Amino acid sequence: MNGYPDEQAKQFGKRILEMRDHIAANFTAGDWGEVGLRTGHSALIENHPRLLRSLDWGDQDYDENVQTVLLQLAQRDPAVLDEIDKVLAEKYPDETHFVSARPSVKKITFAPNVFELPDGISVEADLAAVMMPFDAEFVPVHQSIKDACKAAGYRCVRADDIWDHSTIMQDIFSLLLKAAVVIVDFTGRNPNVMYETGIAHTLGKLVIPISQSTGDVPFDLKHHRVLVYLPNNEGRAALTAALTKKLGQVSPAGPKPPCA
Repeated sequence: MNGYPDEQAKQFGKRILEMRDHIAANFTAGDWGEVGLRTGHSALIENHPRLLRSLDWGDQDYDENVQTVLLQLAQRDPAVLDEIDKVLAEKYPDETHFVSARPSVKKITFAPNVFELPDGISVEADLAAVMMPFDAEFVPVHQSIKDACKAAGYRCVRADDIWDHSTIMQDIFSLLLKAAVVIVDFTGRNPNVMYETGIAHTLGKLVIPISQSTGDVPFDLKHHRVLVYLPNNEGRAALTAALTKKLGQVSPAGPKPPCA
C-alpha cells in the first residue's frame, strides 16, 4: 500500500479483506466476467493462473486468489473497488438471501416437490458419489474410479450400490445430499448423468468431471477442468492416477503420502 498514510492503509486493508470475504462467499465466474467488462480489466481477471480455476474447483486457495486480484486491480485503478462494490450491492445486497457456491460458508433452504428431504441427513466427509452410465462398457471405468477413491481415502458409491427407496432418483438424491464430492462421467452425453449433475451443482457439491471426449461436456460447463481419459488400459490407469491426485487435493485430511 505504498503512498497511503498508516490510517489510510489500515482502512484500505480492511476494505480489501471485507470485499474479499463478500466475494468469496458469493461471486460466480459470471460475476467476475461482469467486473472485467465494467472496469476494462478482463485480461487481468481471465489471465490470473488460479482465480477462476480455484473458484471452479472450490480449492482452498480461492480466498487468497481473490485478495491478490483485488490488490492488483486497486493498484491499477483504485476506482475499480467502487465498481465492484456496486456489483455486490446490486446482486448480493443481503448475504442471508442467496444460494452460495460454497456450502461451508452459507446455507440454503429449499423444498423440492420431486424428492423427499431425509431427516437428520449430513454430509459424509469420506463419501464420493459417482454419476455415470451403467452400460457394461463402463465397468472398467467404474473400477478405475473406485481404485482412485480408495487410494485417496474415499468411499465410492454409485446409485446401483444402494436400494433404500422405491425410486432410484430418490436414492440418487439422498446420495448426492450426503456426498462430499461428486464424480461425473459425461462420456456419451447420457441424459440421466446431465440431470444428476444439475442436482449436484444446485446442492453446492464439488463436482469432478471426467470424459472420454471434451465434445461430450455441455457448453455451460466448458470452463470447468475436465479429466479426459482414453477407454483403454493405459488411459484408465492414467485416469486413476489423475483422479487420485485431485481427490487428495480436495480431501479434508489432505493428500495421502505415497504407499511404500
